[in-house]
Formats: sequence, C-alpha cells, structure tokens
Amino acid sequence: MLISITLSLLLASIYLSDWPVSIETRPDGFFDIVSLICSRIAMIATAAIVLVMFYEVVSRYVFSRPTLWANELSLWIAAFVFLLAGQYAMQQRCHIRIYIIYDMLPRWLQKLSDLISAALICVFTFALIWGGYNDAMRRMLRMETFGTAWDPPLPGTVKPAILIIILAVTIQAVSNLIADWNKEPGEHTPADDIDEEEIEKLKQTLGEVK
Repeated sequence: MLISITLSLLLASIYLSDWPVSIETRPDGFFDIVSLICSRIAMIATAAIVLVMFYEVVSRYVFSRPTLWANELSLWIAAFVFLLAGQYAMQQRCHIRIYIIYDMLPRWLQKLSDLISAALICVFTFALIWGGYNDAMRRMLRMETFGTAWDPPLPGTVKPAILIIILAVTIQAVSNLIADWNKEPGEHTPADDIDEEEIEKLKQTLGEVK
C-alpha cells in the first residue's frame, strides 16, 4: 500500500510539473525539472495535511473520538513540505536577495556576488553534512521514533532528509549559477510578484458576483 501511495504521489507530481504557472521560472536543465517535481510533491502534501487535520477535527469534536496519529502525521508531512519548499524557492530564485543593491552593481560584480553566494552555500552544506552525517545515520539505521503514543519514526526519517535535501538545494544553487552566468541581468520591481492572470480571474469573479 505504501509503495502504491508513493508511486501515485510521484507520478502525479511528474504530471503536474509539466504545467508551470505564468509567474514560475521555466525549467532550464534536468535538475530544474527535479526541483519542480519536488515542488508538486510539497503542494500535494500540503493538501494532505489539511485532510488529516480535517479528519482529526471531525473525529474529535463530532464523534468524540480523537486520534493518536493526526498531530504527529501532520508534523511529519509538514517537515518534508518545508524542506522541499526550500528547494523550490532556490530553483525559482525566490530566496532573499537585496535587489536594490544588486541591480546597482556592474555585471562583473553581480557575477562575483553570485559566485560568492554559491560558494557560501556550498561551505554551509559541507559543514552541515560533516557535522550531522553520523548522527543522521545513527537515527536512520535504528529508525528512531518520536516518543509519543503513535510513536512514528520522525527523527529517523527527517534528520537524514535534511541532509539530502540541503545537498539538493546546493546542487540547485550551482545549477542556477551556471544557467544565469551568461544571461543579461534583469530589472526587478515590486510588479514582478504580481500575477496578472490571477488578477484577471479575481476581476471576473467579482464581476459575476455583482
């Protein structure tokens, strides 16, 4: 059953990754596609959290039969959503950057800034894996549990996942650096975050309501 659920989630994410929305950065290489697939997994998992919590609320307050697993399961899923969202943000270049200063720099200095940024990410990832590998392997090999009534193996799965996904984020950062190296710099304004299609849909909806 778990294998079937996993395969269904993966296939659905691969299918949905072929339908990027207008404000998304288009994939430029194999690893961009991997990151988009991971983002779709996170989106589906977010809906799963809502369903789990809805079940818990109905079970607790309507039937007076609270579950032992809903809270831990939602935490478990949310941990992976948080990690995968970081990879997606890196692929979309949505991470924090002070564009007011960056846009004022000459192109060679922008490239140097990007290079230093990617190098710092690599150093951070190396330090994190170096310091956390043994602990993560120990927790994973014994499938360390959460210590609650349901007792799922949150530490045994999330701790290794942190190292794996941080490594994936770093690969994505290097991929971005290579892809953007010879591109012309763009101007950044607050209007970049506006989704024109969404605004049009809102106008149509408001028009139908009136």
